[in-house]
Amino acid sequence: MASIKAKDTKAEVLVRRHLFRHGFRFRVNDARLPGKPDIVLPKYKTVIFLHGCFWHAHQGCSHFALPKTNRPFWEQKLTRNRERDQEVAARLLSMGYRVLVVWECEFSPARRREETLNGLLNELWQLGEI
Repeated sequence: MASIKAKDTKAEVLVRRHLFRHGFRFRVNDARLPGKPDIVLPKYKTVIFLHGCFWHAHQGCSHFALPKTNRPFWEQKLTRNRERDQEVAARLLSMGYRVLVVWECEFSPARRREETLNGLLNELWQLGEI
């Protein structure tokens, strides 16, 4: 478990590079906001969370499976992670931020990666027009 990264994951780096390449400027892991969002776009008052399917218990996803050993511990831990995600999103919304969530599974297979990244760009461009 010690080798699991909290920052600069492959998906996070892909999204940041794509956003920067298309002219978006952002902050990374801004501790001034609840939940330390992975990406903060101050101009658009938008935050992006890049959730790992296992750690955030992505329901219906093939990348998420509850471990068979020590099941009560994992159920409690992953349930609390989901609750915390909802609490953080509610706090950010009350502060006037838009909250976008991108799941790890949306980057595999590789052919879905571009679709996901372009979908994220389209969503941000629509926010800019408001």
